[in-house]
Amino acid sequence: MQLFYNPAITITTKQFTFDKTESRHIVKVLRKNEGDTIFITNGLGDLFTSKIIAANDKKCLVEITAVETKQKTWNYYLHIAIAPTKLNDRFEWFLEKATEIGIDEITPIICDHSERKVLKTDRMEKIIQSAAKQSLKFHYPKLNEPISFNAFINSTFEGQLFIAHCEETNKKSLKSTLKPQTKITILIGPEGDFSTKEIKQSLQHSFIPVSLGESRLRTETAGVVAVHSVAFVNE
Repeated sequence: MQLFYNPAITITTKQFTFDKTESRHIVKVLRKNEGDTIFITNGLGDLFTSKIIAANDKKCLVEITAVETKQKTWNYYLHIAIAPTKLNDRFEWFLEKATEIGIDEITPIICDHSERKVLKTDRMEKIIQSAAKQSLKFHYPKLNEPISFNAFINSTFEGQLFIAHCEETNKKSLKSTLKPQTKITILIGPEGDFSTKEIKQSLQHSFIPVSLGESRLRTETAGVVAVHSVAFVNE
């Protein structure tokens, strides 16, 4: 299945016109013609089957012929709050792999030891969209704007709360602590780890310190391990 994405489509949409970039891809690259079928999702769980009625490489027009609501393929809600990496490509790798595995919400957090404090969220959205389409996800993760650790930790939370850090303290294994089919928030720190102050703040807000294994992991690797651990426990 070749899956296209557009957040503007709703279950009441009858016809839809792709933008110039997508139209060119459909007509020139995929060589689709009038009468051919195109599958589209809005990232909210809806799958739209459509038929091309005008194969124009600048304005490809389709008619929606069927709508199907897809159930999420994972039975939990996962929110990862993670510090951006110094190198953009490493953070993009995390976004890609987390989306492929299954995640509901991502918040970039700016920490005391963060080396990168500015992000291009438009590009990050494109990385997520590409990974979701490739892995045939109909529920796209919500990407929040970057926020300071202090502002984030003072938010309101539900479900299980975890912080993965490298300090030598009493920590439980994430896999052994996770409860299936629940809401989960996991904090992942920057290359220099969370500061002692940030760790104390998280504990004051009921976050449980956890280990992701014996190895010291890069930020982006830790994020993917956390996402996969949650998926594994819920299999």
